[in-house]
Amino acid sequence: MKATYKKHILNFKRPSGTSRGVLTQKETWFIILDQDGKTGIGECGILRGLSIDDRPDYKEKLKWTCNNIHLGLDNLLNELVEFPSIQFGLEMAFKSLENNNPFELFPSAFTEGKESIPINGLIWMGTPEFMSAQIKDKINQGFSCIKLKIGAIDFETEMSLLKSIRKEFFASDIELRVDANGAFKPEEALEKLKKLSELQLHSIEQPIKQGQIENMANLCEQTPLPIALDEELIGVFDVTEKANLLQTIKPQYIILKPSFIGGWSGTEQWINLANKQTIGWWITSALESNIGLNAIAQWTFTLNNTMPQGLGTGALFTNNFDSPLQVKNGTLRYDNNLAWNLNL
Repeated sequence: MKATYKKHILNFKRPSGTSRGVLTQKETWFIILDQDGKTGIGECGILRGLSIDDRPDYKEKLKWTCNNIHLGLDNLLNELVEFPSIQFGLEMAFKSLENNNPFELFPSAFTEGKESIPINGLIWMGTPEFMSAQIKDKINQGFSCIKLKIGAIDFETEMSLLKSIRKEFFASDIELRVDANGAFKPEEALEKLKKLSELQLHSIEQPIKQGQIENMANLCEQTPLPIALDEELIGVFDVTEKANLLQTIKPQYIILKPSFIGGWSGTEQWINLANKQTIGWWITSALESNIGLNAIAQWTFTLNNTMPQGLGTGALFTNNFDSPLQVKNGTLRYDNNLAWNLNL
């Protein structure tokens, strides 16, 4: 077996705002396996400034992985615990190599085009006018679940935006999720959650920065609005540490990004622990290209989670790869009439 790696820069169609700044490009890496005339491809979806494996030796570790591909998947995964995005790229590449079609990793009614995955429509931060236009666009596209990034502009302005949606659409019509990306200060968070809860929101992701375990536990205990942990899960590798984190904070939900938490195997650990504690969960992509999104979506479908998933990011880039993945009426679908086009 031969393994190579390659870098690819994804360009956003328009600058996308978060509470951590504005994104114009997204770096990603691919691991390509060749064996007996078959090819497998996996994406290592690193997000600079957020991924735990955003380290100076990242490229060196990719090179080491490809040079030691003979060790096999299990051994490599054990060696790459601190590099969850490379773990996921490897899992993906090996799974891709197994099949005659390198892009059909988990054959199902989804890949046959018979069933779809409900997803949330993502609203990026920006001016009130820009955010309002995005909201109207998503609703017109048939989304019944919308997720808004909040925390970068004035809180009262964001509240008025949310109120404007609720004036027009009841909670039974449109499910609203918000993602603060850790933007709230601990001392003000509960008061803001109380105000947000008046708008019948589904949940809020990561209201305060990760690592403030006691503050987050207190918030989850007192909150009138369900809290979902996101960044809080990044960098927690040991299964005992994972269990302790959930037992201590007792969140209402956790949000799982395979590229950030060790691929499918790492994500399954979190799911099993969450199920034991009756904590809800859903899967989200992390700005991967359509290659990574495809792998996440096919696997997610097999989990039979009926909640809207966070998988609607494929259309954000000008230079993504053409694929059968299509967003229609608030769902992600697989259209077998469309072909893959890779320019790697």
